[in-house]
Amino acid sequence: MNRTVRPVRRPVRLLAVAAAATVSLTLLTGCSVLDGIMSSGDAPRDEPGGEITASADADAFEILKGDCIDLEALEGYGETAEGEDFEVESVPVVPCAEEHTGEVYAELIMEGDEYPGDESMSKTFDDWCYDEFEKFVGVSYDESVYGYTGFYPTQATWEQLNDRALQCIVSSEEPFTGSLQGVAE
Repeated sequence: MNRTVRPVRRPVRLLAVAAAATVSLTLLTGCSVLDGIMSSGDAPRDEPGGEITASADADAFEILKGDCIDLEALEGYGETAEGEDFEVESVPVVPCAEEHTGEVYAELIMEGDEYPGDESMSKTFDDWCYDEFEKFVGVSYDESVYGYTGFYPTQATWEQLNDRALQCIVSSEEPFTGSLQGVAE
């Protein structure tokens, strides 16, 4: 089963500096196994904090707020046409003390029995992640050097898996260690 991922949003300022960067890349949850990373489906987490303790190929539906992701190692990342979503089954997670290019900064659990529709879901995701971005990074998305992407349910995952999670991921073209919370850049 797959979830939909939004294209990475990049600040105009960042695009001007990195002329070769595409305006929107996409990420998503769904179906693939990455080479070179252990693949168990479950991310190794410490107790009781739940932080990732080793690089792993985690089930796309087991990603949590605070998880650090190696977006560049995500199969299909940057390979799709501009603005085109893609699907993955697993996501390459790493301990946040190691280099990574993404961090789950916000999560919204939607309510309701009926799927709101693709357009409504996409708009809710984009509006919510945009608003949450400043709270996490410390400056508005429009002023930041960072972008965002993330996961949200498809009609199939909503109806068959009771998937209601929208997850926002702050993205960086350059690998970083630690968290981007409060960096104000």
